[in-house]
Amino acid sequence: MSSQAQRRSSMLAITSTGFIVLWIMIAAMPFLWTLWGSFKVQGDFFSKADWTHALTGVRTMAETGSAFTTSGYFGAWMEQGFGKSVVNTFIVVFSTVIISLTLGTLGGYALARSGFKYSFWILMVALVFRAMPHITLVSGYLLPFFEWNIWGYLPTSIIVLVAINQPFTLWMLHSFFLNIPKDMDESAMVDGCTRFQAFRHVIIPVMWPGVITTGLFSFLLAYNDFAVTASLLSQENQTMIPKIASFLGTTQVEGNVMFAVAAVVSAMVPLFFLVMFFQRQIVSGLTAGAVKG
Repeated sequence: MSSQAQRRSSMLAITSTGFIVLWIMIAAMPFLWTLWGSFKVQGDFFSKADWTHALTGVRTMAETGSAFTTSGYFGAWMEQGFGKSVVNTFIVVFSTVIISLTLGTLGGYALARSGFKYSFWILMVALVFRAMPHITLVSGYLLPFFEWNIWGYLPTSIIVLVAINQPFTLWMLHSFFLNIPKDMDESAMVDGCTRFQAFRHVIIPVMWPGVITTGLFSFLLAYNDFAVTASLLSQENQTMIPKIASFLGTTQVEGNVMFAVAAVVSAMVPLFFLVMFFQRQIVSGLTAGAVKG
């Protein structure tokens, strides 16, 4: 390679690295700023006089005697019971993911292996329901929930979130099953397996990255939901996102913004570790065609 080509290659590498570093800084800045501000008092983090107070912690030092304070976390978790909202969130999320994946794997496998034209129209109908605003489906459930006196409880939000999430899991898992040759099913059944045994022992292990990828997207949909949980859960059974919104207060009720900031940081931590733990499966699932329509 000539010296000129080497210089071009070096310049390209430097430019690419610089662009990636800049993009990471821009993307990570809001999260790092929120994390930093969660250890300040409101007068510093939302200072109108001088934004550098959020860095130096002038008022935090004056009020607490230290440049950092955990009063936001203490208020959110101890005074306002944010821990109960965390437990409610994980009950709703894991129930939604397990039910959605169970129905999605069975339904996606059946549609992928079906030779009938109705499978295409079922997927089209599922796509229409997936495109509908969440609040549209919520309004349809309100009347029966009120009549049966089950509004405000966690199972109500789980039912609606599964209904919203199911079309997505069907499409994702259907795409994975299409990429698996039918010969694998037939070979397993020739060896004595039933259709379900072939599905469980042969097909599922092959497409496990797709199940994890779909499960993660389902997890994020339920974890970050506001419309469904805010409409269907009572104040005692709130999940994290509506609880964080309640910390901000309303025009009639004064809130505590620092409780919300600390709660936001607390809500981000599980997502970070979840993505880091499943990063290999996510990449494998996406590259295998999980997002193909």
